[in-house]
Amino acid sequence: MSALVSEVTVVNLDQVLWQAWKSMDVPEGFRAEIIEGTITLSPTGETRHFTVNRRLGRALYDYLSGTGYGPAQDGNVIADLKVFIPDVFVAPDDTDDIEHPEGVGVLASGVSMVVETVSPGAEARKRDHVLKRRAYAGAGIPVYVIIDDCDEGGTVTVLTGPDRERRAYEYSARIPCGKEAVIPEGPAKGFVIGPGITGERRD
Repeated sequence: MSALVSEVTVVNLDQVLWQAWKSMDVPEGFRAEIIEGTITLSPTGETRHFTVNRRLGRALYDYLSGTGYGPAQDGNVIADLKVFIPDVFVAPDDTDDIEHPEGVGVLASGVSMVVETVSPGAEARKRDHVLKRRAYAGAGIPVYVIIDDCDEGGTVTVLTGPDRERRAYEYSARIPCGKEAVIPEGPAKGFVIGPGITGERRD
């Protein structure tokens, strides 16, 4: 009986958060996500942050041209009643089949890769390296890339092999900025995140 009550409580909490998120008037310069049972507000990135994301988006657009896939930035990716807003993600150009029924974003099941560029600060690092790592794996997103200037002079971490039950990625490759990080699978397979996108290592 207690297990049933517990399950109902969780479902109701998810619904409450979902309805609250949909009705939010998010302040300008912030984004609102539902991660691990919490609505999280975080500021949009500073100059370095959006510069890297813009370079990445342009390079992905060129690389994926003609494949039926393309990059998007700062859009809602929905998994059940959870909401993520990656800095950059790759999805089909034709989003009709992956649009959320309520029109508030795209379904995580149609997203092949997400990228987060880590902002300065301990909270931002925890969000991208821990909370979103679990969330994206739990949503079954095949490739998660973390670009982090503050990780020993700058690194690009490429995570693959999501285990949805464990909410963990099976494989991880950590490459210093200034070297070439290669996407190993999916529509962006072979795409290189190198110094033209991240800049050189910041020692």
